[in-house]
Amino acid sequence: MSDALKHECGIALVRLLKPLEFYKKKYGSAFYGVNKMYLLMEKQHNRGQDGAGFASIKLDTKPGQRYISRIRSVEQQPIQDIFSKINDRINTELTKYPEYTDNVALQKEHIPYLGELFLGHVRYGTFGKNSVESVHPFLRQNNWMHRNLIMAGNFNMTNVKELFANLIELGQHPKEYTDTITIMEKIGHFLDDAVSKIYKDLKKEGYTKEQASPHIAERLKIAKILKRAAKNWDGGYAMAGLMGHGDAFVLRDPAGIRPAYYYKDDEVVVVASERPVIQTVFNVDYNDVMELTPGHAIIIKKAGQVQIKQILDSLPRKACSFERIYFSRGSDAEIYKERKLLGKLIMPKVMASINNDIENSVFSYIPNTAETSFFGMIETVEALLNEQKTAEILKGKGELSSSRVTEILSTRPRIEKIAIKDAKLRTFITEDSSRDDLVAHVYDVTYGVIKPTDNLVIIDDSIVRGTTLKKSILKMMDRLNPKKIVVVSSAPQIRYPDCYGIDMARLESLVAFRAALALLKDTNNYGIVEEVYKKCKAQTELKDDKVQNFVKEIYANFTDEQISDKISHLLSDTSIKAEVKIIFQSVDNLHKACPKNLGDWYFTGNYPTHGGNRVVNRAFINFYEGKNERAY
Repeated sequence: MSDALKHECGIALVRLLKPLEFYKKKYGSAFYGVNKMYLLMEKQHNRGQDGAGFASIKLDTKPGQRYISRIRSVEQQPIQDIFSKINDRINTELTKYPEYTDNVALQKEHIPYLGELFLGHVRYGTFGKNSVESVHPFLRQNNWMHRNLIMAGNFNMTNVKELFANLIELGQHPKEYTDTITIMEKIGHFLDDAVSKIYKDLKKEGYTKEQASPHIAERLKIAKILKRAAKNWDGGYAMAGLMGHGDAFVLRDPAGIRPAYYYKDDEVVVVASERPVIQTVFNVDYNDVMELTPGHAIIIKKAGQVQIKQILDSLPRKACSFERIYFSRGSDAEIYKERKLLGKLIMPKVMASINNDIENSVFSYIPNTAETSFFGMIETVEALLNEQKTAEILKGKGELSSSRVTEILSTRPRIEKIAIKDAKLRTFITEDSSRDDLVAHVYDVTYGVIKPTDNLVIIDDSIVRGTTLKKSILKMMDRLNPKKIVVVSSAPQIRYPDCYGIDMARLESLVAFRAALALLKDTNNYGIVEEVYKKCKAQTELKDDKVQNFVKEIYANFTDEQISDKISHLLSDTSIKAEVKIIFQSVDNLHKACPKNLGDWYFTGNYPTHGGNRVVNRAFINFYEGKNERAY
């Protein structure tokens, strides 16, 4: 994606089902779980590069022994930083106490991070400051083992204000106003309540406090706690939690907005945000990795039993389509096919824009995440070119020379690597005063492959703000002196903010929204903006289920093509000599390509939860009132 677009997080959970001695004997190390966590997190680093965190729990420790370890980092390479420190600590202990080397029991007792239960998190900070205190996993500590709670998630909630108020009603005094703390404290409240009730029952049965502890672990009903805690949640989430005694869970939102996959055998249970990550790290087949059903939780009891429990009534499935277009790794079998199909489906528009002139067109892609869609686009170009070759040969009616036939058959689509990203420059783009000049040099271009009579066709996975396109890519493409620059987005126009995990919170930052406003001015209909503002404002006191998305009216009078043409105009200034055409995928084609991930609210405004409508209206109110703040 040419614009930097951030995504809220990836999770990884591992529970070892055998004693640590088993992994030492079979795999050569009791640190098998730590090693797997490193791989799971590293292979999800695409989901979060602002920070990373890791936590582990040792089962069945004696009182006085540390059984929870946690480490977090916001260094430039946070995953590497975390595991370098873990590795250094482990090596220091083994060097200092060589008797630990072959004694798993001593390793478990004395070496931190070694355990049977692990939780990892990679973060893009879309809400809250990018400080180590904002990095998951979060820890809710208590001297009662069962009341310790470690939480990490890939999520955003639309109703944090309501959830925060609920905590106050419960008598709590939350230390922070963030969705992570709010969610953790809500679960923690019902966890405390459940532990207290079980203890009272055990006391009546004659157990002492010390004797009660293992029975609390057995009787604790995680599904019931989650049902009570998640009752009023509105958002997209894959929420992972560990209890100090060893129970664990991952809960997925009822619309399936955020992804979660799991794998289980007799040695391990693993949950992660992406299927191919589990496949690769554990060397298992595609069909062995299961998708966690929306509204359900995978619950792993301390004793090792694994259950899939329904926690919330499922909503219509609206899994995030951006996962397929951009965020998830393209090595997933389904995602790879879907991205290729996105490239194929948009080709009729592309061919019309270049008048079917394949011979005088050069095809490329930017950035690397668009490569798979590019392959689909080129397959279509090749098929069309074969049709043209056949037609030309048949037109010769058998009179063409063999050299001419060979010449026709040898024609290939002109494919070039036009733009190369200079990753070294990325970290320096910070100050507004120097940003524009630096942005213009984020990409290098390949000279000498474009003729003045050529169309240059570049496919991108999506166009969000258009900033990098306007200030860098189009200007650099124009230096090659093509006749026409066609920028193809494999995703539809992004018209509405996201509130479930992607960093697209402000309407005015979206180029499609700015284009619609410009069209309203061009057609003397800008008064609609004030009308929409009044309608949004009138709904601020309504309950979420009564709120409508009135921002749709901003786009209602214009076709997709009109908005695309206005975007082309907005992003190409007078310094660009080539004709510029920007083409977007249609929503219908998106659904054809990604039939299982129909979450399209950023394209259509059809939010999968009631809170989404409130967020988009609040975003419009903020725009109208000139407030530079989040809408949720």
